[in-house]
Amino acid sequence: MDLWTAFQALILGIVEGLTEFLPISSTGHQIVVADLLGFGGERAMAFNIIIQLGAILAVVWEFRRKIFDVVLGLPTQPSARRFTANLLIAFLPAVVLGVLFADLIHEYLFNPITVAAALVVGGFIMLWAEQRQHEVHADTVDDITWKDAIKVGLAQCLAMIPGTSRSGSTIISGLLFGLSRKTATEFSFFLAMPTMVGAAVYSGYKYRALFVPADFPVFAIGFVTAFIFAMIAVKGLLRFIANHSYAVFAWYRIVFGLLILATWQFGWVDWTSARP
Repeated sequence: MDLWTAFQALILGIVEGLTEFLPISSTGHQIVVADLLGFGGERAMAFNIIIQLGAILAVVWEFRRKIFDVVLGLPTQPSARRFTANLLIAFLPAVVLGVLFADLIHEYLFNPITVAAALVVGGFIMLWAEQRQHEVHADTVDDITWKDAIKVGLAQCLAMIPGTSRSGSTIISGLLFGLSRKTATEFSFFLAMPTMVGAAVYSGYKYRALFVPADFPVFAIGFVTAFIFAMIAVKGLLRFIANHSYAVFAWYRIVFGLLILATWQFGWVDWTSARP
């Protein structure tokens, strides 16, 4: 492993960790940054699976007490069973659509131009959602109903379009469907666990031939870096939403997306042939 490859792994690990749980699209940022760094091909596919596991480990660690309580309470506590059922309900739509359409989406939509368009459109939707008057009926994740869960799960499917953001689609849909800002954010984190682990296991098995021992040091750098920066992002976001809306993330998405589109339109950067 040369220094340039280690640097690429470090940067992409930081990007994954910081963006995975913020509503700004980690996949979109990975596509754009990887293209700028020239990090692509089969190694990149395997690398992305590993760093996503690093990011999800961070949120599992952050909410370990709640996870522990739910697991212990499954035999005796209705609230634990209801919470688990809601996660499964919200998780299933992405499983079905992911198996059916993941390859087609990856082939035709995984490029910086699609990412930029989705960032801009999603940013304006976030601004609209934040400006609406919120009628909250779920103040904690334990107050979420199965109807809320299926709605958020269906909204999560939009994140299959790169640039949409999995966390953005689930958090904003949660706000629209009557979850408090804190509840929508936490449920998005919990829903990320089965969704991302399931996607990583599926992709890891499908592309198992891409994992070669020579790449393990690169994977280790990305994994550890993604874990550390995901911890920072999760803790920071939970503190931020206590007193702020998601408008700042919406404007970031819009500006970033327009910047990519402008560089493409004026020929400053050739994004059209980019692939992850």
